[in-house]
Amino acid sequence: MKYCIIIPDGMADYPVDKLSGRTPVETARTPNLDFIAQNGLLGTVRTIPSGFPAGSDVANLTLLGYDPKKYYTGRAPLEAVSMGVKLNITDWAFRCNFITASEDVLEDFCAGHIKTDEADVLIKLLNQEFGSETIHFYTGKSYRHLMVYTGKQKMNAKCFPPHDIMGESIQKHLPKGNGGEILKDIMVRSRAILADHDINKVRIDLQENPANMIWLWGQGNRPDMPTFEERFQLTGAAITAVDLIRGIAVCIGWDVIDVPGATGYLDTNYANKGLYAIEALEDHDVVVVHIEAPDEAGHEGNVHEKVLAIEQIDNKIIGPILNAKDRFRHLRILVLPDHYTPIVKRTHTPEAVPFAVYGSGIAKGAGLSYSEANANASGLHIKEGHRLIEHLISGSF
Repeated sequence: MKYCIIIPDGMADYPVDKLSGRTPVETARTPNLDFIAQNGLLGTVRTIPSGFPAGSDVANLTLLGYDPKKYYTGRAPLEAVSMGVKLNITDWAFRCNFITASEDVLEDFCAGHIKTDEADVLIKLLNQEFGSETIHFYTGKSYRHLMVYTGKQKMNAKCFPPHDIMGESIQKHLPKGNGGEILKDIMVRSRAILADHDINKVRIDLQENPANMIWLWGQGNRPDMPTFEERFQLTGAAITAVDLIRGIAVCIGWDVIDVPGATGYLDTNYANKGLYAIEALEDHDVVVVHIEAPDEAGHEGNVHEKVLAIEQIDNKIIGPILNAKDRFRHLRILVLPDHYTPIVKRTHTPEAVPFAVYGSGIAKGAGLSYSEANANASGLHIKEGHRLIEHLISGSF
């Protein structure tokens, strides 16, 4: 049996006025996703356990069968694994966003999706200014980077995800608690260092948002979890452009497959992701295809781009994988977002997400097309999201 899990990040949404009261996925042309829902099972699954933030880290651990209550230590340590940054057991890893600050307002959580080569120059500058025996910055991709603290101070301050506070006060959302003063000092001082850099002057001239401040959040210690093969006796591979998902894959012993043109943004190469997923199924039992684009559109509040991203996923990823089902003797396809990223809120929310599953040994349900409303009305609801993978493997829902 082969298993393909397709995760259009943040695809689930609320009805949108601009779409005549429909959600983006209800508006989008999705014949392949609808086929899976109509010829398989449609339901909902809770990916964010009670008491946890509605983040992609928690949600994707859940989707892959790892209960966050047992295995979650923070977002940044997972990204560190992906980046090859070795953490000692007492180290604290922090996600480091480049953001655009305007006076006391966090204007843009991703600094206009700054290019990685530009960001690398700024990260090197931060290491010159703040680097020490206890603090070091590492270049990631675009606006997503890493800071590691190796000192003795406990660093479990309350930190706020920047995509949750766009348009709000910076001062009110600076870190609070253990280690907060260290973090605040670095964040506040970064403005003076970055504001007048030539890269940001050029960005402003080009009417692009400058990377004029860093934002530290998502901290945690080194994760420790058994491999997927140890737990389920299955091999796996992940296709994603996002360090978080790559890090989870590495932690559970999966291969990470690099796809040409995969960007983690709206301009990603959807077709290549579909093609590489099909090839990966030849020598892996489970393949996850993660697509960040719907989530990015949701954070931007861009309903047009969200609908377009969903259509691209359906046409260039779900469609080819569905058409390749005869290439494999037995194949099960599961499609679901990790969480909601509603256009109206521009951030993640913790509702149970709609899933559709189809393939060998999967019963046919009510025959409804894929939508949030139909999934909620289906009568199939999985409360413990980390059990979903067990249902997929067993074929019993």
